[in-house]
Amino acid sequence: MSGDLVEDNKTEESQEEQVPQQLKGKKLSWQKLRIYDSLDIESSSVRGHHGHGSKTVGWPVILHLAFQSIGIVYGDIGTSPLYVFSSTFTNGIHHNDDILGVLSMIFYTLTLIPLVKYVFVVLRANDNGDGGTFALYSLICRYAKVGLIPSQQAEDQEVSNFQLELPNNRLKRASRLKSKLESSQSAKFFLLFATMLGTSMVIGDGVLTPCISVLSAVGGIKQATSAMTDGMIVWISVFILVCLFSAQRFGTDKVGYTFAPIICIWFAFIGGIGVFNFIKFDPTVVKALNPGYIIEYFERNKKEAWISLGGIVLAITGTEALFADVGHFTVRSIQISMCSVTYPALILAYTGQAAFLRKHNELVADAFFESVPGPLYWPMFVIALLAAIIASQAMISGSFSIIQQSLSLGCFPRVKIVHTSAKYEGQVYIPEINYLLMLACVGVTLAFRSTTRIGNAYGIAVVFVMTLTSSFIVLIMIMIWKTNIILIISYVLVIGTVELIYLSSVLFKFDQGGYLPLAFAAILMTIMYVWNDVYRRKYYYELDHKISPDKLKEVVTGTNFCQMPGLAIFYSELVQGIPPIFKHYVENEPALHSVLAFVSIKSLPISKPNELNVFRCVVRYGYTDVRNEQVPFENMLIERLKDFIADDFWFSQNVINNNEASGELNGVVDGENNEHKNVKQVDEEKRGEAIEREIEAVDKAWRAGVVHLIGENEVIAGKGTGIGRRILIDYAYNFLKRNLRQSEKVFDIPHKRMLKVGMTYEL
Repeated sequence: MSGDLVEDNKTEESQEEQVPQQLKGKKLSWQKLRIYDSLDIESSSVRGHHGHGSKTVGWPVILHLAFQSIGIVYGDIGTSPLYVFSSTFTNGIHHNDDILGVLSMIFYTLTLIPLVKYVFVVLRANDNGDGGTFALYSLICRYAKVGLIPSQQAEDQEVSNFQLELPNNRLKRASRLKSKLESSQSAKFFLLFATMLGTSMVIGDGVLTPCISVLSAVGGIKQATSAMTDGMIVWISVFILVCLFSAQRFGTDKVGYTFAPIICIWFAFIGGIGVFNFIKFDPTVVKALNPGYIIEYFERNKKEAWISLGGIVLAITGTEALFADVGHFTVRSIQISMCSVTYPALILAYTGQAAFLRKHNELVADAFFESVPGPLYWPMFVIALLAAIIASQAMISGSFSIIQQSLSLGCFPRVKIVHTSAKYEGQVYIPEINYLLMLACVGVTLAFRSTTRIGNAYGIAVVFVMTLTSSFIVLIMIMIWKTNIILIISYVLVIGTVELIYLSSVLFKFDQGGYLPLAFAAILMTIMYVWNDVYRRKYYYELDHKISPDKLKEVVTGTNFCQMPGLAIFYSELVQGIPPIFKHYVENEPALHSVLAFVSIKSLPISKPNELNVFRCVVRYGYTDVRNEQVPFENMLIERLKDFIADDFWFSQNVINNNEASGELNGVVDGENNEHKNVKQVDEEKRGEAIEREIEAVDKAWRAGVVHLIGENEVIAGKGTGIGRRILIDYAYNFLKRNLRQSEKVFDIPHKRMLKVGMTYEL
């Protein structure tokens, strides 16, 4: 474990080196000097905490990740040619120019949504390298106080990457929007609700993608043999899905390396066959670049044309994966792979199919495999089957990423997160979610049994998430990026209008399977809302009952308590003050260990009463860290505490020396200076002895034994609460809490030295 233990007032070496420059020519009091937490110093000097999300990533790494991303991100959107034309022309082709109208819509939809919106706009809105709906919400929360948990710190503004701007219309507009959001409780709830809804839809997308992709590819075998029945296709698909989810534990890194060559071959095949069909059958389909064919298509088909948009929108399924999976890669790597490989291959594939259909209208139901030249059928079938399996990977990886983000915001129950790559921190695997997704996919495949009905459900999830993403992007454009108002209006009129038209079409098929993603979303949102609501109530309860530093000193120095040798570690999620579990403990146990350490999962500057041997620490685990039995956590804690005690002394000496240097420059006489140096030498010796005594006290406490104290909080609805809150807290939340990971497993505390302190929270 490389997790550092950081005292809230600790400064690191990089800060110490800056002290002379910061204090040059200034005479400051050590007591009044503002000391920054080391986490804040690091966050201000590094843009984004993600190693591969920063500007310092070299081109070899970017190209390496771009290759990997082809196998993870584009499987879904890349396999859309399997079913787009067949899903669009469900009742056959009535006019040959309808093919040009549909091809024109596919071309402009692919250009506007995946390429312009996501690759060049949305990817810029990543939150320190992470993507997805929760990343957008987190980004907004960092620049406006719209979060429902008051965990913001002053340092959040002090370490901002944004510089001071002169007053202008854009800044005024951003300030007005920020003020309205911060002052409206309903707006804060709505933002969180929209975030949960978008996240639930993406996870629902992760369920539907494997089903429709695998069923489409396996169904292609019917072209070669009539012995293959629909029932056999369904069971083969189920077997493939189980194998796919079983492979997730190997991680994005290994899966990406395995899948990327296959998807590259897939793109080469569909692009090459597209060029072949374009030249052989009808090169005039290039006329589809004229958007006038779209207007003619709607004039001829009217309502049927509007309904068919539900099939055309399947051409951009998986687009949200570009953003949701960005944490596994980098913005630049995804931009490169999309622009150089995916987009050109898809345009060629759809163009080739359209040219083929212009001469073979009657084969639209199986347009993809019918358009494949005879000698290439079986190689293409094998590649298509493999690509369809891989297509599922994009949304599965995206689901893992956004659930990891929702956990950090207290919006999802505790689950185990496994970091599967030692090189790339965003690559994660969540076993519980993986198995739940697998069961859901198998259930949907067995229940629906056809790509048409699943496609109806699929479209709603896709377009709904895109529309929510656009709404968040507009907020970010106004409030954070301060974009020109003309560009914002253009974005809303063009991108927003296209997405709303598609949304209206897919909602028309609500009763034909479109209810499925909404049902998934309702279940997931219920879980997320229950957990987040009680999480917030618990946080406010602890905040209202926290212990002040003065009260802590009174308790620790009280005569009613006997001190016993040893080190006690108190764990808490509270980032402001001492948790109430400590007060509950001392009220029921009249004995305290000689050294107390309060361990929090987030940094918070509080006073450090060294003379009481009470410390506040922050544990930082690296993304590949696991608990190391050979190097116990307690050993590292003791070493860091001793380092802090020594560093604290030397940093104070640096400040004092600079103050004195400033005094000498202001004309202190030589005699006084020499006398002051003698006094200073005596003071340093006394401080050195005090440090040795304090370090010895920590060593002695460690040798006497270490105990880990963790609060076992029982949450119940308070007296007089309504029936709704009682159901939410007493039944729903406590059911989730009992059946998911407990705190000691999250903190990875050794059971032999763990003591649980029970306490009831009436919310």
